[in-house]
Amino acid sequence: MNSNVLKYLFFIACFVFWLFLALFSSKLIVDNVTSGHHYSNAVFSLTYLKNSGAAFSLLENAREFLIIVSIVATTFLCLYVHNNKGIHLVATSFIALLCAGIMANCHERIVLGYVRDYIHLNFMNFPVFNMADIFITIGVIALIGILLVYKK
Repeated sequence: MNSNVLKYLFFIACFVFWLFLALFSSKLIVDNVTSGHHYSNAVFSLTYLKNSGAAFSLLENAREFLIIVSIVATTFLCLYVHNNKGIHLVATSFIALLCAGIMANCHERIVLGYVRDYIHLNFMNFPVFNMADIFITIGVIALIGILLVYKK
């Protein structure tokens, strides 16, 4: 099988796995928190919030704009994977993680009209976030690291 086909299959498999994990965890946690089950420890607690903006509640009530930006960003990332024949599988997996995080939040904006945030850090003053936000953060940091290490 062609290496590009394998790269695409790997990208799609990673993307689907991470997207499912983000959406499933969001539904599971929010359903449990809203039904009265609470969890808290020294590091984090589960606190449900409806976020109609982006990170740190920026662009509050700009739902359509955020949906368009999400779709455009994911399209460009997919085209980047497609157009770079020599892209390493590690970079491909982090791009899939980033795309899954973006699209999980986009899916919630389209279906629910807001993003469900539920992780609150107890040891510092930081906005409540969700699993998709973690995927986006890890994906961006990893890709910056990869670009710095493999800079040509």
